Amino acid sequence: MKLFEYEAKDIAERFGIPRPKGIVVETPEEARRAFESIGRPVVLKSQVLVAGRGKAGGIKFAESAEEAYRMAEALLGSEIKGERVSRLLVEERIKVKRELYVGFVINRASKRYSYLASTEGGVDIEEVAERSPEKIVKGDVDPLKGLQEYEARYIARRIGYRGRQLLELGAIIKRLYDIAVSYDGELIESNPLVETEEGTFVAADMKLIIDDNSLYRHKEYEARAKMAGPEMTALEARAKASGLAYVDLDGYVGIVGNGAGLTMATLDLVKEYGGEPANFCDMGGTATIERMIEAVEIVLSNPRTKVLLMNVLGGIIRCDEVAKAIVKVKEKMGFTKPMVIRLVGTNEEEGKRILSEAGIDSFDSMEEAAMKAVELARGA
Repeated sequence: MKLFEYEAKDIAERFGIPRPKGIVVETPEEARRAFESIGRPVVLKSQVLVAGRGKAGGIKFAESAEEAYRMAEALLGSEIKGERVSRLLVEERIKVKRELYVGFVINRASKRYSYLASTEGGVDIEEVAERSPEKIVKGDVDPLKGLQEYEARYIARRIGYRGRQLLELGAIIKRLYDIAVSYDGELIESNPLVETEEGTFVAADMKLIIDDNSLYRHKEYEARAKMAGPEMTALEARAKASGLAYVDLDGYVGIVGNGAGLTMATLDLVKEYGGEPANFCDMGGTATIERMIEAVEIVLSNPRTKVLLMNVLGGIIRCDEVAKAIVKVKEKMGFTKPMVIRLVGTNEEEGKRILSEAGIDSFDSMEEAAMKAVELARGA
């Protein structure tokens, strides 16, 4: 789950990381008052969860309260890369000497946090890695010890700082790591982390992405996580609201399974036999009939889905219950698209009888079912 910039900065401030003085506003009049409260030139930053908002016109500078009002009037209600702007962060404008990059990201290969730091901040770190890889300092953090203060200072030293600035920057790096651990961050970065003309450091921008699987430990964000985000399609948002794990892809075979492992294996089989998945939906291991109906409806609602491949291993979910759900879907929606069912497990015979009486064939082998689905999709 991505946090808005102001949310990430609020957390950073609680951990002692300096940030520009800022106020979140939702109306032009509030922007005017924010300018007057800050008392100096400001930057108005659209609070949207998309990258590149500056280039997309989502960040403006104001020299006066009236200018802040007019710019807020233009930004609020506009769309930045398809996301509607409903609030702005009005911040004091920092006098920049140098822009740095500092971040921590989960490295799934090493199963540790990796750190990255560079004196080339303010641009995508991927661009720096491609253009000037020698300007990026990186390494892994021992998960048992965590990032030690001397290691944080070593990172600051490696990007060229000494003396007081080394101590100050090292402390900020250590606090960023502490936030990542405390909030189960998949990614935390300050880009840019500004070195001011006075020689101090300020987090001019902050990004924090929390692992969705840990949200039960962060109740303050759990409710918002259930809402549709800009990174979700309408079907993904519908599935999320129903507690289903659904992902849109670019192919043409829709996939429904019960359990993450079985669903992913089905995905692999479709690819193995030359097909391309349009999407996949994991109903989970304890799905109810209503949940199964919702899963099938969502997958079939995707216009790219030419054929639905449903792969169910009956365990806690009984095969006869699955069959009843499929029949209900047929009665409700009609089978406007071919469906291929693989059904084995608890009450398998009863499930197949129900499907057969409804005129629906089923397979025992998931390989045969996947091949059939790909074949039908190619002919559709």
